[in-house]
Amino acid sequence: MSVPSTENQSLNSAVPSTEHSNTTNNHANETGKVRKPNYQLRYVLEGHEKAVASVKFSPCGKYLVSASADKTIMLWNAATGEHIHKFVGHTHGISDCAWSTRSEYICSASDDQTIRIWDVAERKCLKVLTGHTSYVFNCSFNPQSNLIVSGSFDETVRIWDVKSGKCLRVLPAHSDPVTAVQFNRDGTLIVSCSFDGLCRIWDTATGQCLKSLIDDDNPPVSFVTFSPNSKFILAGSLDNKLRLWDFTNGKCLKTYTGHTNQKFCIFATFAVHGEDRWIVSGSEDKGVYIWDVQSKQVVQKLEGHGDTVVGVSAHPTMNMIASCSLAGDPKIRIWVDESSK
Repeated sequence: MSVPSTENQSLNSAVPSTEHSNTTNNHANETGKVRKPNYQLRYVLEGHEKAVASVKFSPCGKYLVSASADKTIMLWNAATGEHIHKFVGHTHGISDCAWSTRSEYICSASDDQTIRIWDVAERKCLKVLTGHTSYVFNCSFNPQSNLIVSGSFDETVRIWDVKSGKCLRVLPAHSDPVTAVQFNRDGTLIVSCSFDGLCRIWDTATGQCLKSLIDDDNPPVSFVTFSPNSKFILAGSLDNKLRLWDFTNGKCLKTYTGHTNQKFCIFATFAVHGEDRWIVSGSEDKGVYIWDVQSKQVVQKLEGHGDTVVGVSAHPTMNMIASCSLAGDPKIRIWVDESSK
């Protein structure tokens, strides 16, 4: 299988083509001024007792899930901020959580070396996936939600069968801890990154490494995600930079700066609503940064957290962002864009 071509890129792409940027950057006006959002704090969600490592809006938009060093996963109402349920079962802190495509299941990655699969409606643990030999740092469902990919401090990426709970494949992926993993839009590819400085693209079916990306300066890579159209990857590294890569040709297209990231693995995400194309990231200066994808400008910094912001999530249909921070401020904040369209 080959890496998909970037030709025939869809018009509703989350990252407009870097070619013809004057015509695709629709929300810049004739003077080139980029529209700026006006995200304001809507809710502060309290309940976790230790650092909140990850927050994720559900694909259906109804829920928010959070994972914490306090060993628990919490389910919240995204619209009201109401606490719905606390999932308990992990024996050590949790670093990541992820939703199945139909918002029916959650998977979680823990320092107890396991991944757990939780049934949202039944409020119970369905499976415990064992096999990693060190902390499990990240996890993600494929779009079909029949597979989970996980990355660990044991330097491997594992692919799991959701129904049986069995490990289908172990990829000797990196030479340092794996800091992020994700499937692409159709599930045929996996991206992983590591403190070894590499981002790697894998063929899900064969486990073959199709591409390795590395920056000239080789900083440790702390986070990676596919763009929503899966044509690009966004990688965060411990040199205070986010880089947008075209992985088909191995070129870094854009670099986003302004935030602080030298110590922690900080989530970043794309926020796509109407003609707006933002990149959102946490920061070690306790802020949430929002960039315009095309211009690379910081269009807003959200302030209010009392510690490093490590997790961010963009609502699938609303102009809403969730953020979470470390132990000095173990809270979740929900922000809503109040600017006119």
